[in-house]
Amino acid sequence: MSDVTEFIAELRYEQLPPDVVVQARLCLLDLAGVAAAGRATEMSALMRRHAVENYGAGSRSARLIFDGRRASPVGAAMAGAATIDSVDAHDGHAMTKGHSGVAVLPALLAFTDGMPDLTAAQLLAALVVGYEVGIRAGMALHATTEDYHSSGAWNAIACAAVGSRLLGLRAALSSHALGIAEYHGPRSQMMRCIDHPTMVKDGSAWGAAAGVSAALLAADGFTGAPAVTLAGGSAQLWDDLGRHWRIRETYLKPFPVCRWAQPAVQAVLDLRQLHQVAAPDVERVDVFAFHAATRLAVRAPATTEEAQYSLPFAVATALVHGAILPGHLVDVDDPTDDVHRLAAGMTLVEDAAYEQQFPAERVSRVHLVLRDGRRLEGPSTSAPGGPGNPMDEDAVSAKYLALAEGVLGERRAARLRDSILTLPDGSVRSLLDQLLEPPADD
Repeated sequence: MSDVTEFIAELRYEQLPPDVVVQARLCLLDLAGVAAAGRATEMSALMRRHAVENYGAGSRSARLIFDGRRASPVGAAMAGAATIDSVDAHDGHAMTKGHSGVAVLPALLAFTDGMPDLTAAQLLAALVVGYEVGIRAGMALHATTEDYHSSGAWNAIACAAVGSRLLGLRAALSSHALGIAEYHGPRSQMMRCIDHPTMVKDGSAWGAAAGVSAALLAADGFTGAPAVTLAGGSAQLWDDLGRHWRIRETYLKPFPVCRWAQPAVQAVLDLRQLHQVAAPDVERVDVFAFHAATRLAVRAPATTEEAQYSLPFAVATALVHGAILPGHLVDVDDPTDDVHRLAAGMTLVEDAAYEQQFPAERVSRVHLVLRDGRRLEGPSTSAPGGPGNPMDEDAVSAKYLALAEGVLGERRAARLRDSILTLPDGSVRSLLDQLLEPPADD
């Protein structure tokens, strides 16, 4: 534990390898784009209003992301995580089977909005601390529990680490913060939301709230039991802090749907391009995937949450439109669209070899049965955007602009992109204003 709290308190920007700095900037840019797109969802609107009305600002306050209104740091972090989580396009890590940045960034903003003297280098270092602690906590929790829990269970620990660092907590208080966060982190049953997609999503909003609250409570003297994910059989995961950078293993999503659906989405896009096939010519789509992917089985989604957790809808949308944009997941009730026909008739087959590779690799293949009787068979395809086939800066920037411009406008979206990609140069106050103030037409 002492090594973990030492890392949290003492990591310096100058210790970060150049590629880690680049990855941190790309993660921040990607999250900003997803947050901007998420602001247009009903889930975000509900949670932002909930935070302002029920987590009111006291002596500490923070602005809500792309909103400008103030709430307590707990409420601001909760609303920010919900806004990002409302569009399933944010980063993740294969072996955590979940997401760090969705909670880490809102927690970071909830604390730094009240820290006018923070430097951009310090902000980036705190962001990396959140990822390094969060990813390891997720891996440890999965290794020590049988149930498949939501990301909120462990990204709460990441948020407590960020808060401990920014509040300047000494080792003993930081240990209490991590223990409080682990104890209260929402260990939700993730597959319940997979089978019944709703706004509870991955529990990250509640993880962010628990983690920020834990740091503030520890600072005031509230005590917590030691975090078991940082010790015992999981201790070896923490031995390489500051030497092996887990943020390098983070994947970025090219599509705004569940990561488990993305190999099949990429596979159908590859077949579509290779054979120049049009959706009306396709009789049926057969998808071969790992078990968890086949559980994304909603055929006719009625909400954006159901659409984001639907493999048939995602694959059919990609085949029809040649892309998946957030707008495709909002307007889900178009009876003239081939999307619904193809989703309804799609077969989902569990492949034993793909299941054996999960979660380290997410692999699927797609076959298209055409109306003329031909069968187009695609190869095994891995989920894009991971360490083995990463999105470069141009690809991440293009994704960010596609998500952000419609909400922020072209000029503000471009300015925010440039501010993030040139970190640690520039003013933190200017960056925070760009991330936290509402769109001009709000």
